[in-house]
Amino acid sequence: MTAPRLAQRDASPRVAFALEQAGVHPLLARLLAARGVRAADELDDGLDRLLPPATLLGAHDAARLLADAITQQRPVCVVADYDCDGATACAVALRGLALLGAAPGTLDYVVPDRARHGYGLTPAIVDLALARPLRPALLVTVDNGIASHDGVAHARACGLDVLVTDHHLPALGPLPDASVIVNPNQPGCAFDSKAIAGVGVMFYVLLAARAELRARGRFEGAAQPRLDALLDLVALGTVADVVRLDANNRRLVAQGLKRVRSGRLQPGMAALFAAAGRDPVRAAAFDFGFAIGPRINAAGRLADMTLGIECLITDDAGRATELAQQLDAINRERREVESGMRDQAAALLAVLWPDETRAPPPALSLFDAGFHEGVVGIVAGRLKDRLHRPTFVFARAQDGTLKGSGRSIPGFHLRDALDLVAKRQHGLLLRFGGHAMAAGCTLRGDGFEAFDAALQAVASEWLDAATLTRTLRTDGPLALEWFNEPTAALLDAQVWGQGFEPPLFCDEVEVLQQRLVGEKHLKLRVRHAGQVREAIWFGRAEPVAERVRLAWRLQRDEWNGQSRLQMVVEAAG
Repeated sequence: MTAPRLAQRDASPRVAFALEQAGVHPLLARLLAARGVRAADELDDGLDRLLPPATLLGAHDAARLLADAITQQRPVCVVADYDCDGATACAVALRGLALLGAAPGTLDYVVPDRARHGYGLTPAIVDLALARPLRPALLVTVDNGIASHDGVAHARACGLDVLVTDHHLPALGPLPDASVIVNPNQPGCAFDSKAIAGVGVMFYVLLAARAELRARGRFEGAAQPRLDALLDLVALGTVADVVRLDANNRRLVAQGLKRVRSGRLQPGMAALFAAAGRDPVRAAAFDFGFAIGPRINAAGRLADMTLGIECLITDDAGRATELAQQLDAINRERREVESGMRDQAAALLAVLWPDETRAPPPALSLFDAGFHEGVVGIVAGRLKDRLHRPTFVFARAQDGTLKGSGRSIPGFHLRDALDLVAKRQHGLLLRFGGHAMAAGCTLRGDGFEAFDAALQAVASEWLDAATLTRTLRTDGPLALEWFNEPTAALLDAQVWGQGFEPPLFCDEVEVLQQRLVGEKHLKLRVRHAGQVREAIWFGRAEPVAERVRLAWRLQRDEWNGQSRLQMVVEAAG
């Protein structure tokens, strides 16, 4: 991995001082100012501070459609997606509609199989829904649908209403002919949080539906259903989908974390925390992203996302535990498959890029007949992190096409790049979609080399040397007075994530001792600010110099009931 350039974040002293005057801890004030927070009221995570549903285009019409379905007891089928965002959105939809009064036996769901059905509301998924014992009158998509022209048309031809709830970027041109579309990224939508996850969109639709039912006299204001009971699921899906944590998303995650820490979490969520060996009382966004989310995602990658959804919708603690243990086992299998694919990818890279002293090409595309379709996205992400290049990894699908998943770097909009490739290579991409930093596509079975050449051409045009240089933004040195347990606890209590990165400090240290642990992690003892500290650099086997500048995170390490502070090293420069 090429060493990154370390650059300190800018933090306005004036803003930091104003936050301090408002009662924010001095260190936290500096960290927040460096992340764009300008006033203390931005830190208010109360539910009343959430953006109003009225600004979400289509939410009012969706509310009427759902209210009609509930009052008329029309069967509703939720069309889910096979990742954690889609699974949590499905669980939120089913639990939320039940809370709003949907009659027992009127709610159902279907979820595509990644290998057999592909992504989104396809005609085949419509037929799958129609073949269910409960024949739906209304299809509700969650975390998909904005590109499902054929599926929506087929559903409408079969006499079904279709409510699309999604957050992915729509293609240029007309949208699917759904009864209603709710997507903050559709043209004309004034909703400020364009980064909201699919589960967040569904939660907002439920808020609008509750207001519509209240206006119809379905329940009194004081006795209305408490939809905040769903926020643990909303928080999980938001973090796991790695959407940007803007102010509204941070509030959704903060509220979900409060519920989890106070023990007010769904049985499935509690079971997943137990399976992951995590304590809900000390839950952090990190747990959602790196412990709970991967266990849900593993079902969609290697098995059937029905397992994940069932875990999240059951109220039976025993069944939740059984399902969580199954998901944990599948996740262990996923890690083994991923490890094997990383080794295969590394071997391919050695052939394609034999001289590591030379810069890699501006974009990477990899395909191997042995790659597993379920984990191509994870491997693409690992390679992107290692080489700091937009990366696509492809696997052969059951129908002979190539299914690819890509991850990008700042400055290279992956979905827009796919759009340009599709325009230049007509017929090469059978389907594509996604966001700036993550996208997917399906190619003709013989299309890999043409895709690789086309993506390389776009990357060469769009990327310059500065963009292709990995820059790690740090928060500068950590003063000696803040290297303590209360500071670690304070930082752990905050909501950090994509676009609102956790604190990363940078100090010059003297290395007193270094050794390998677990054969691939560098354990260090260093002198920092005159004090001897313990540090660890995960995934690093090479030794470092006696004096070195480290970028590191402050972490509480618990072992055998004892807690101690350590520096978790991210880079050296």
